[in-house]
Amino acid sequence: MLRKGYHKSFSELFALIQKWSASREAAGPGSAIWQQEPLEEQLDKLDQLQHFLTRAEAAQRAGHYQEVYESQLSLAHYFNHSDDKWLSDHFFESSLQTATLIKIDGGRKEAEAHSDMGRVYMEQGQLEKATEHYEAFHHLTLGRAWKDEAGQTHNSRACESLWRIYTLLADKMLENKEHKQAIKTLIKACEMAKEVGDKKIEGEAAYRVGLAYQRSGDQQTAMTYLNMYMEISTALGDNDGLGKACKAIAKSLESEGKVSESIEYLEKCVEVSQGSDQSLEEACMCLGIIFNSRGQYDKACEYYEKAYKIAKNLKDLPLLQKAQVYLGSAKAHNMMTAFSSHIEATGHVNTEKLLAWKESRNDMFNDPSAVCKSLVTKHISAALFLMGRCFFSSSCILC
Repeated sequence: MLRKGYHKSFSELFALIQKWSASREAAGPGSAIWQQEPLEEQLDKLDQLQHFLTRAEAAQRAGHYQEVYESQLSLAHYFNHSDDKWLSDHFFESSLQTATLIKIDGGRKEAEAHSDMGRVYMEQGQLEKATEHYEAFHHLTLGRAWKDEAGQTHNSRACESLWRIYTLLADKMLENKEHKQAIKTLIKACEMAKEVGDKKIEGEAAYRVGLAYQRSGDQQTAMTYLNMYMEISTALGDNDGLGKACKAIAKSLESEGKVSESIEYLEKCVEVSQGSDQSLEEACMCLGIIFNSRGQYDKACEYYEKAYKIAKNLKDLPLLQKAQVYLGSAKAHNMMTAFSSHIEATGHVNTEKLLAWKESRNDMFNDPSAVCKSLVTKHISAALFLMGRCFFSSSCILC
């Protein structure tokens, strides 16, 4: 490289080797990078670096910045799927710097370079820096018809990327209880989702805004967005989405004390969630809890039992145990009502029923046939016992 006069290429290569060595020393023995073969000993990689760095330097001297950009981008893609991901990131950053010098394509290369850098920072978990690059990508593609290899417009891809990253940023804000800022960010995500042109993404974005408002206590605004999600899910024939919307709306209605309306939405959720056991189980548990709190123990048991069976089919032990506890509690409350009435109402029949329950522990109070069977069995047993005593007694008339 030096003999051919590529001093800049040699300096960059030498700096990269030094950077790798410094990282290795910093990581120390036993680290993953310590086990790797030194960069200067990997001939295939050195060949690629020499080829494209010298090509880029020659193009730069001639003022052909698009060729410089393409050489740097080739190196970025070459190292993108290797152990030297840091080299890929380095050349993506270099390609962005070069792209700003290209003036003949209306800013397309610069836009694509910002998209690449946005992805790099996303992979590194640096969401704020990724946001800056995706916003630049979005700004540069406004009103442009540029498309990628898959046929998606660059602007649509920019909107989708911003929708995704705004949602991630909002999640962090919600974790930190920053509800107002999270809602603002989710609304921006929702606006980007609308520009994507994908109704499913738009519906998901509206759902997230609705949940954020719900968490903040603004149930009316929450239901505006949740109804939007329900309408989109209905139009798409998305039963899972429809079930999620109904359950969320039911929660908002319950928070406002509109329990009857909440039950209607949960029953609708049960109806549309027949193909999704997870959603169906959750809806049944919610209905069971509401009916149980209202003293409608028969209905509570009905829905808890459904939830129990679904949890059993799902083989989800925590869900199964939760359903068992709630079902057992509801059944106990259901039986206690009738049990208490027999305790309060004294009389021979009531006492008989209580004694029958003590012997069998069956639900004598809500199943009249069980009471009758138990009492008949008890009286027959008593009669047989007396007959036996008479038969074996010495005072028996027949003896």
